[in-house]
Amino acid sequence: MTGKILVAEQDGVYLLKLIGDVRVTLCTSLADYIDRVFTSQPATEVFVDLLEAQGIDSTSLGLLAKLALHCIDNLGFKAQLLCVNDDIFRIIESMELEDLFDILGIPDAPQLPLCDVTPHEGELPDMEAVRQQVLEAHKLLVKLNPELLGEFVDLINALEQEEGR
Repeated sequence: MTGKILVAEQDGVYLLKLIGDVRVTLCTSLADYIDRVFTSQPATEVFVDLLEAQGIDSTSLGLLAKLALHCIDNLGFKAQLLCVNDDIFRIIESMELEDLFDILGIPDAPQLPLCDVTPHEGELPDMEAVRQQVLEAHKLLVKLNPELLGEFVDLINALEQEEGR
């Protein structure tokens, strides 16, 4: 199943629901929504719902880490992560991101009207924006866990060389 991004916001409560296999092709939509959380009405709660996610790549995890750090540093609370998929949770742990979130199983998530922000099929993303998001996400992951440098150094170097052209 390809990935989908659903979002909702109401009275300072933000909900980001990732469904299916969430990959780099969705990173600009994900980044746009995260930027909206940063610039809209101040958040009182942020939920990241991964209950229907089947897979998530490192770029998406880096963007979620950016959201989590914003909540901690600027809003004074941790984003709440809804995750029961052991495979996804192992990836989160392997990147040492679990401390950035309050990790919940299946609580009563807010029932908000969701809006689909997934790009339409055939809609091509801005490749420069994708490159920037991938680079930023992986640099943040390495900053949070320097042990990941070996895994991501070639990707980071290649993207930085592309930037310098």
